[in-house]
Amino acid sequence: MKELVNRIKELKKNKNAVILAHCYQNAEIDEVADYVGDSLYLSQMAAKTNADIIVFAGVYFMAQTAKILCPDKKVLLPNLKSGCEMADMINLRQLREFKNKYPNIPTVCYINSTAEVKSECDICCTSSNAVKIVESLNAEKVLFLPDKNLGRWVEKKLGNVKVITYDGYCPIHHNIRTNEIEKVKKENPDVKLLAHPECREEIADRADYVGSTTGIMNFVKNSSDKKFIIATEKGVVDRLERDYPEKEFVIVKENLICESMKLNHLKDIYDSLNNETYEIKVDNEISKKALRCIERMLNVSK
Repeated sequence: MKELVNRIKELKKNKNAVILAHCYQNAEIDEVADYVGDSLYLSQMAAKTNADIIVFAGVYFMAQTAKILCPDKKVLLPNLKSGCEMADMINLRQLREFKNKYPNIPTVCYINSTAEVKSECDICCTSSNAVKIVESLNAEKVLFLPDKNLGRWVEKKLGNVKVITYDGYCPIHHNIRTNEIEKVKKENPDVKLLAHPECREEIADRADYVGSTTGIMNFVKNSSDKKFIIATEKGVVDRLERDYPEKEFVIVKENLICESMKLNHLKDIYDSLNNETYEIKVDNEISKKALRCIERMLNVSK
């Protein structure tokens, strides 16, 4: 592993490349990643980088976002099978039908969406900034897609905006059930529950803290507590256990794994950078429209 890490680092230097890795990736990739974080952070880093090549250790829509923000750079996705079930729940036709059903209402799309979908929305958001983004619109109603759970959580947090949600969701978070939370809470009394806002509303209501992957990690970092129940993808737990060995983490259930996010390993990163595969391209017109949507988000998030 050490030899492979060194070879990747050498390639990065020779090719002026940067590696972005999402928190749900296999933790071994952190060894070679220049930036590790959630979608908002990685979008910001992609926009700022001076590298000629971006290797995105994540899923397809993330690499698309990087390409939209950096049209003059070569963006590589190590494995083309790295998709997102939530993003695949809405396409351009379905978006247009949704908008036609509720005309003249601003449309907010979660970053977990394709470039085509972003190109026909008013503004993008991530789980880190969704509340702030919706609030910035100063609207009585907004359309929110594709994640209904995140949309409902935003509506509850704001209290004064009607959030009309598309019927999409993250299968990993959506499949966490109330009885599973109650069971693990009973086994770990007085232990704080930290949950992602992609979880169902009844799960978020039971949590002591609801936030993005970065938000959950920062909560643990700043807390004096020594034990936590975690309701999000296992990659977050893996990193928490590595970074805070003095603390204990209980994942709600062991199968909270995004298989697409776990497709990348160090060998895939090496092959991608060495062979410059697989290059992500986005249609110019779609890219220009989607860029406006993403840039509005980044400007609000400064």
